[in-house]
Amino acid sequence: MPSMLGLVRRDADEIRELRPRTALGALVVVCAMLVLTVRLYQLQILRGDEYSAQSVSNFRKSLFVPADRGMIKDRQGRILVDNRPSFDVFLTPAFCKGKERDEVMTKLATYLEMTAEDVERMKQDYQRSWTSKDKLEKFKPYLVELDIPRDQVDVLEAHRSELSCVDLIPTPHRNYRVGSSLGHVIGYMSEVTPEELDDKPDDFRRGQTIGRRGLERRWERELRGQDGRENIAVNARGQHLGKEMDELLIPESERLIAALPGNNLVLSLDERLQEAADGAFLGRAGAVVAMEAKTGFILAMLSRPSFDPNKMSGRITRAELQKLNEDTLKPMLNRVMNENYHPGSTFKVVTALAGLEEGEITPTSTLFCNGGYTMGNHRWRCDKPTGHGALNVRSALQVSCDAFNYALGDRVGLDAISGMAHRLGYGQPTGLDLGREIPGIIPDSKSIHPSTGSERSHAINASIGQGEVNVTPLQQAVAYAAIANGGTVWTPQIVRRIETPEGKGVREFQPQPDVNNGREGKLDVKPENLAAIREGLFAVVNEPGGTAYRSRLADVKFAGKTGTAQVMKLGQKQKLDPATQVYLSRDHAWFAAIAPADDPEVVVVVLNEHGGWGADAAAPAAAKVVKAYFELKKRDAVAMKAVQ
Repeated sequence: MPSMLGLVRRDADEIRELRPRTALGALVVVCAMLVLTVRLYQLQILRGDEYSAQSVSNFRKSLFVPADRGMIKDRQGRILVDNRPSFDVFLTPAFCKGKERDEVMTKLATYLEMTAEDVERMKQDYQRSWTSKDKLEKFKPYLVELDIPRDQVDVLEAHRSELSCVDLIPTPHRNYRVGSSLGHVIGYMSEVTPEELDDKPDDFRRGQTIGRRGLERRWERELRGQDGRENIAVNARGQHLGKEMDELLIPESERLIAALPGNNLVLSLDERLQEAADGAFLGRAGAVVAMEAKTGFILAMLSRPSFDPNKMSGRITRAELQKLNEDTLKPMLNRVMNENYHPGSTFKVVTALAGLEEGEITPTSTLFCNGGYTMGNHRWRCDKPTGHGALNVRSALQVSCDAFNYALGDRVGLDAISGMAHRLGYGQPTGLDLGREIPGIIPDSKSIHPSTGSERSHAINASIGQGEVNVTPLQQAVAYAAIANGGTVWTPQIVRRIETPEGKGVREFQPQPDVNNGREGKLDVKPENLAAIREGLFAVVNEPGGTAYRSRLADVKFAGKTGTAQVMKLGQKQKLDPATQVYLSRDHAWFAAIAPADDPEVVVVVLNEHGGWGADAAAPAAAKVVKAYFELKKRDAVAMKAVQ
């Protein structure tokens, strides 16, 4: 038998042999655990949301339920914009791969009669879903076709089994009842862009349409509402398993999350007056603005040419967009607030008021017109070569004498004219809450360049609304309202109130004085000076010799001022047809009206772009709008009395 010592030695040797093998095994175990831990971290932490979504998607598909967008109404509650039922086509990439994807896209292109451009967009959106940094993007439906006709709905329903990754989602679409007349005011809808999705992923979803321009854009958050969500049980190919499986697999509280409709906008606009303005304006291009003189609320706003918001809110083709953008008359331009023009003789009220306030003239003092005004070796001609003779502020406005204003402008100076213009609201945005607005141009001694002439010559040109003076039609309405109401410069507004879908008031808007002029909205001029200006405007319309005498009304005594603004002559290099060349070379026609003359309620401004003489091409349209305003007022009073 082996000795005890030998046994001990043998066991010690075996232990020494086992020790390295045990250490190696432990190291292997540790490494395996480390790999397992890292993998679990990747699966559960880094990609947990993705795999969770994939596991859920094996039996659940989530579809959004579009919210009804808020309506837009006129001041009387007439609906200008509402929603109509329709269907949009969506595709969920995660349920449509490889060969099946190609088959589905081919069938969709056929069933929906898609253009090559639409097919390419569908493929690009599909690829974007798979390459997105958001790993869940491929589980989100994206828009394939917007607002399809009923016959295409029937075709897709008939082939539903072939299109497992395609969903027809009932979607309310905008119904613009007023057409192009209010296109620039209301705006339109279009699909959210990839850039907007990247910039604000929490605000938008793919395929969502949002407001563009006008009220639709400015009041997007109020109008939009909140989309709901419907969860349904599906198989691995995304096919619905039926309501029984919905009830079995999805908790009741998660099956349908109802959408919340957006709020309504009630405007200060009167649809009937808007229609009257549209019918009264006969020019190819221009603008009409009707505004309450005592509040600043807009009653009608027309910019022509315009666009059809119903067309723009669909998937307009590139060719159609190109035609709009290349149109010489620029139908997408809101001429009321996004274009400025020389105001011509409508600006003479500024020069006259500056002269009165500076003490260069009084309401009764006169200046003599001999057919022009001379400074140095340059002579500015009056529209009447033989001259008007001695004129005061009232008579100078009545006959629209240029020489009177040349002399007065030279006396009072450019900065005084500029200062009064700014006090009246020219030279800066009016503040209308409808989107971008240009400020126009009111020159002063600091802004002019010596190479363009002396300060005196600039003052003389500015005195009749020429030279570098440029204003918008909306600024004209604000300025004439201040003259009409006794000296308050209002911030124009077009939204009267916001209400819930049920009609309950959320917010009421009150008249807002313009605080940009540094006087809390007050013009801060002598009442007798404003009275002298208004007397001159009354004579323009109601007394023989007045430039708008032919546009007077029998039932309403209104006042106003004509204007004919010269335009820059086009060069011969312009590639335009002869008729367009002649049209674009004509002067702009203006008329600004206040009515009634003794206690003004409404201001109406008409700009007939390249229309010619203000007396012929603008005053008659303004008179028709004024007449319509008072006829509607009378009709409403009768209706109200009948109800009482």
